[in-house]
Amino acid sequence: MRTEIDRVIELQEDLGLDLIVHGEPERNDMVQYFAENLDGFATTEHGWVQSYGSRCTRPPILFGDVSRPNPITVGWSAYTAQQTQKTVKGMLTGPVTILAWSFVRDDLPLRESADQIALALADEVADLEAAGIDVIQVDEPALRELLPLRESDRAEYLDWSVRSFRLVNAQVSPRTQIHTHLCYSEFGEIIDAINALDADVTSIEAARSRMGVLDDIADFGFERGIGPGVYDIHSPRVPTVPELVELIEAALKHVAPHQLWINPDCGLKTRSYAEVRASLANLVAARNQVVAAGIPSGARSETPAAAVGVSV
Repeated sequence: MRTEIDRVIELQEDLGLDLIVHGEPERNDMVQYFAENLDGFATTEHGWVQSYGSRCTRPPILFGDVSRPNPITVGWSAYTAQQTQKTVKGMLTGPVTILAWSFVRDDLPLRESADQIALALADEVADLEAAGIDVIQVDEPALRELLPLRESDRAEYLDWSVRSFRLVNAQVSPRTQIHTHLCYSEFGEIIDAINALDADVTSIEAARSRMGVLDDIADFGFERGIGPGVYDIHSPRVPTVPELVELIEAALKHVAPHQLWINPDCGLKTRSYAEVRASLANLVAARNQVVAAGIPSGARSETPAAAVGVSV
């Protein structure tokens, strides 16, 4: 595992990425991995369920009260931080997504199970901070997915789902930067809830919609960091530098430069290293080209061109 982490660190440093991750080679799935390390969950050996396309997962079974007996990700993230001078981001899956992609108990309201998971993850966040990890991402790709069909039930759901996310991060130091990630969805329907998450940076899938989702973000007046994906990781196709420049410039029409993060749509688990290396190299080249050229005409700007801070 450490050899693989070393290889991933070297790859990211060679590509010129600003924020380093350890690559998660120890994880089988973003939900199952945490369920295997939390009390109150059971996991299966052959309980495969189709996720999308040909992709399958083994949803865990929530049967009891949830707690965290031991640190889960801390050792891997701490090791990564020791191997690089770059900032390292810890990676966790949020309580709503863990619930959404599990078979859940029916003797408790979802909100109570969500709070139990959130408090267990809060212990993990505290240990990551203690290990010197001051950027932590708590992924909630299923936040919109669980939104009730009945409009009358939505306010209650959004109230407890936002609360459970904030419980995870309630005790973080002001110096700790909290990130989250949301998958493709109708963001306008839950934009108030996304804002209420109070994450410092929110990354969203936006490549296939060609930044169309940013209309809702701009109309709302979102003031924190936003990372609209410019690289469609669901396709094996390597995006070209001009294509990526076009998407970055489109994003800058909605997002002030100091708020903008440049990143792939989602995780890279389904892509080969050859695809990833070429795509990320083009992504960094596009970022550099936009920065060198200054803020494009028509961009939403609250800073002078010399202060453009587009990051990968």
